[in-house]
Amino acid sequence: MRVVLAASALAVAAVPTSAFAVDYLSAEQAAKLMFPDADAFEARTVTLDAAQLQQLDAQGVRGRSASWPVRVARRGGTTLGYVVTDDVVGKVELISYAVGIALDGSVRQVEILSYRESHGFEIRLPAWRKQFVGKGGASVLRVGEDIANISGATLSCTHVTDGVRRIVAVLAVARRGGALA
Repeated sequence: MRVVLAASALAVAAVPTSAFAVDYLSAEQAAKLMFPDADAFEARTVTLDAAQLQQLDAQGVRGRSASWPVRVARRGGTTLGYVVTDDVVGKVELISYAVGIALDGSVRQVEILSYRESHGFEIRLPAWRKQFVGKGGASVLRVGEDIANISGATLSCTHVTDGVRRIVAVLAVARRGGALA
């Protein structure tokens, strides 16, 4: 009996936290949700040069990568905006999310694609994600300043907020440099 209980306890302890993973949307579904009027999404890669990465650093944003996959939302050949997907670490697992950016550089929408943590899934609630809408490069985009924290989800809130700030800054630099003309 003790062997069975010990084996059961070990089996439960061995379950990875990713067993809590929930996939909410694919990147394509998120793009269509963010830009429902789009009739096409053009996949592009925005590559920042060293000077552009230094611009990000000067803004206090760590570029993390020189290359960013971007979906350009179009209707009849006219650009409506951009969708960028990214991953950040919550507490120990990755959070996949997408950010829709309007032509003026402001956040149009944030969607959580996959959440793998056992706690903090409340960042997917519409009220929390709506805080980002309309914020752009001039916005602080920091938890505790213009983005509210969720008790029990502090790391998820902070890391997704940092990721959204990074995407806003990357696209602003890319647009100024003509990479998204």
